[in-house]
Amino acid sequence: MPLLEVRNLRTEFRTGAGVVRAVDGISYTVDPGETVAVVGESGSGKSVTAYAIMGILDAAVARITSGRIVFGGLELLTAGDAVMNEIRGRELAIIFQSPRTALNPIRSVGRQIADILLQHGNVTAAQAPKRAIEMLAKVRIPDPERRATAYPFELSGGMCQRVMIAMALACEPALLIADEPTTGLDITTQAVIMDLIAELAASQDMATLLITHDLGLASEYCGRIAVMHAGHLVELAPTPLLFSMPRHPYTAKLIAATPGEVASLDDLVSIPGALPDLRRSDLPPCRYSERCERAAPDCEAAPLLRLTTVDGRQVACRHPL
Repeated sequence: MPLLEVRNLRTEFRTGAGVVRAVDGISYTVDPGETVAVVGESGSGKSVTAYAIMGILDAAVARITSGRIVFGGLELLTAGDAVMNEIRGRELAIIFQSPRTALNPIRSVGRQIADILLQHGNVTAAQAPKRAIEMLAKVRIPDPERRATAYPFELSGGMCQRVMIAMALACEPALLIADEPTTGLDITTQAVIMDLIAELAASQDMATLLITHDLGLASEYCGRIAVMHAGHLVELAPTPLLFSMPRHPYTAKLIAATPGEVASLDDLVSIPGALPDLRRSDLPPCRYSERCERAAPDCEAAPLLRLTTVDGRQVACRHPL
């Protein structure tokens, strides 16, 4: 039974320039202990889906119009604020892509971890500071006793990201959502952070949903990859299969545009065009069709097909590779 099941999720944003249909019919699952990546260009709906799962979309402008999100047998979309406040941080945690803005600038990092523990960790006020220091040590922050008294502005970007990981894992959640966890970090620090997340996930048998635009990162750490484009899920496959034989034209373009260990920069291929305006009322069933070299007249015909091939992958394309 999946730990997380997202089914036909549709989300829209009301803006002064019109309604943005940011996520349109997304479906995927994450099993206990599994690591799944959601990849795609900026604006494809990756983070919107993650925030919908966490129940932290801005209610003033965002609306989930249909679909289901089931976590551990609980229907999150109808759970209510009290239940969501209880499971967020304890069973369901998130690492945001900008740790400096996510952390409270006027509260020491040790106290911020202690706050999480007091809210969800079943510890006393006397135990929380010691446990916070233990969490800092667990994410390999040097001199954790001293660092616990530091404020975010006193730490490097990599250190702030480790603090975010410590906060997210303090109560040993069943599912961690890592939303672009290496953004803004140098390549060496990126590897250290991802290795740390993978190691802690394995030690706690924790499922991980990695939101990223970096296919190289996804290929190294994830067992399955879901590819999103303009609010649609266009391909979902085991990682080795996706890279050895991509079926959706957009997936193939993403892989061709990703630097590898052997290929030179001259071998990289750009993806033509741009994401369509998601406020349009005349969006085609396949939102990639206007950028696709394989587009045919029937690509404009409704509905968009989601095909399951014999190898178990899902491909949303009428003319797959």
